[in-house]
Amino acid sequence: MITRRQHFSLLAASGAALLHSSCARTGAPGVTATRSPLQPAAFLALPLGAVKPRGWLREQLQIQASGLTGHLDEFWDSLDPSKSGWRGATGGESWERGPYYLDGLVPLAFLLDDERLIPKAKDWVSWTIENQRPDGAIGPDPAKGKYARDWQATDWWPNMIMMKVLTQYAEASGDARVVPLLDRYLVHHLENAEKIPLVEWARVRWAEELLTIAWVYNRTGNPRLLELARVLATQSYDWKAHFAHFQFPGKVTKDQAKLPTHVVNNAMALKTSAVYWQFSGDQSDRESIYQLLRVMDAHHLMPNGVHSGDEHYAGNSPVQGTELCAVVEAMYSYEVLLSLLGDPVFGDRLERAAFNALPATLSGDMWTHQYDQQPNQILCTRHPRQWTTNGPDSNLFGLEPNFGCCTANYHQGWPKYVSHQWMATPDGGLAAVAWGPSEVTARVRGGAELRIVEETDYPFRGEVKLSLSLSEPASFPLVLRIPAWATGATWRVNGDAATSAEPGGFTRIERQWKQGDRVDLQFPMAVRTTSWFSQSIAVERGPLVFALNVGTEWRKLRDAGMTADFELHPTTPWNYALALDPADPKGVSIEVQDPGKMPFAADSAPIRIAVAARRLPGWEMENASAAPPPPSPVATTAPAEQVTLIPYGSAKLRITSFPWVKPEEG
Repeated sequence: MITRRQHFSLLAASGAALLHSSCARTGAPGVTATRSPLQPAAFLALPLGAVKPRGWLREQLQIQASGLTGHLDEFWDSLDPSKSGWRGATGGESWERGPYYLDGLVPLAFLLDDERLIPKAKDWVSWTIENQRPDGAIGPDPAKGKYARDWQATDWWPNMIMMKVLTQYAEASGDARVVPLLDRYLVHHLENAEKIPLVEWARVRWAEELLTIAWVYNRTGNPRLLELARVLATQSYDWKAHFAHFQFPGKVTKDQAKLPTHVVNNAMALKTSAVYWQFSGDQSDRESIYQLLRVMDAHHLMPNGVHSGDEHYAGNSPVQGTELCAVVEAMYSYEVLLSLLGDPVFGDRLERAAFNALPATLSGDMWTHQYDQQPNQILCTRHPRQWTTNGPDSNLFGLEPNFGCCTANYHQGWPKYVSHQWMATPDGGLAAVAWGPSEVTARVRGGAELRIVEETDYPFRGEVKLSLSLSEPASFPLVLRIPAWATGATWRVNGDAATSAEPGGFTRIERQWKQGDRVDLQFPMAVRTTSWFSQSIAVERGPLVFALNVGTEWRKLRDAGMTADFELHPTTPWNYALALDPADPKGVSIEVQDPGKMPFAADSAPIRIAVAARRLPGWEMENASAAPPPPSPVATTAPAEQVTLIPYGSAKLRITSFPWVKPEEG
């Protein structure tokens, strides 16, 4: 058994074992180079559309397109085009929900080349592009929009999201109007920054604008944008100091619940200091991410790979929750950190969140979602729970449980995972930084066009096949991330002898590549356990966490437009202790099938692990949730049974942090 500290081991210094290159500023063909004086990134992001999904990942995106993402603006009042300020209308929501929705709709539409969704996305985006005001401002007219609070009329925050939308749209569509529009807008912000400083959410989420500043600066070289970055830094919340002197080692009280303890702000803050490092060049900005992760992991990390927050810091008991917005924002932060710092640990973290926490909080058909998910979740009902600040609807599956921010924002999760699986190396190669069935097209060193098809059932199986197609032979590096758990990993080129690969690093294969070359990787997926709250254990295989498959009855509460709100009730027992040795989990049997079209639904889960367990009659419910697991090892006289574990993301009712019985009883 390994501890969570070992499982999420961080490098002692951010410079250790990272991928660097002296020619980082030159960039790679087909991507935009880093312009001086910005600090060079370890990897260069590919434009939206360079990476496309295949296999089960494409099926996930198609399910999303057929579900809420593809239809939400057709019936949800917050996105009603006839009312939304982001469509030039009045009387509707004019703050963050339109941009949030587009931050997922735009990449989804273009990744699928969807003939229905691309025009829908263009209709939304076009209004902003075509209605920039003479002073450079964009977005709803403050005099006409509908705002919940007066300060929102002049709030910079929603435009920060919209700028991320526009950069993705420009990359995918080639619309030449976007770069000059954003350049004018950012100068407008600079000229008004003193009169209208960052407030509220913009003050803690300022890194979202820094990302666009860097994107535009690398294309225009406008020095005024660097000035804006420095001004924003003076108006922003100091996240580096927040984590250097961390004051929230457990679940916060309601009077402590402020913007800096808010889980979504913290998910965005994961990347903030590293993003600003591009501008500051200060090594402490780059390194502070590791201090952040040390304290957040120690006090708030959950087995599903994300930090707790329901909706503020909630400690590490598995009955606490995590907001869906925080899951997708943490994923995006890890994607940005992979590019900037090139540390493979962020790939491990990204995959853990993507393959566990994200699908767990969505129904298999993606027509409903939760606001809060729990690792130990045995009942989803309208009931006051142990949340820090959230309401009784928070873990229902539905359209808008508790609050509509997640309804608008969760759509970015899967599309951005796909678009960030591959990145360019600064010296003209390609890097596979996160795994899953996909294909990538890019130009490599010397100008040759490369297409790589990645065939795999990862994360359900550990075999990966990369097939290369080249317009002409070319010499360039292929950089492959080896997961930290993949002890015994190997790779081979064109069927040659297998070469061992070090887990938790990058394998670099530099050679002259030609049409038809193939790289095969093997990531052995042994069953293991990790240690969590109250000495409980989680069962893991590859990047997947496993949970008890609790029988689930879906009960409709009410219709909600094209969808409905549901309670989930258990139909089978849940209070089990696993009867195994955490240090050596033998005696489990594994059944693996093809992922199919809906791998994250309980009845079609592609992996099932059978393990011995014993009931704990004294482990009961508290506050409509499972009580915290009793300290392990536990004692019980109940007979041994075989229980079935399935991937965490497939189990909507589940136990994930298990007590375990004393060895002599196992």
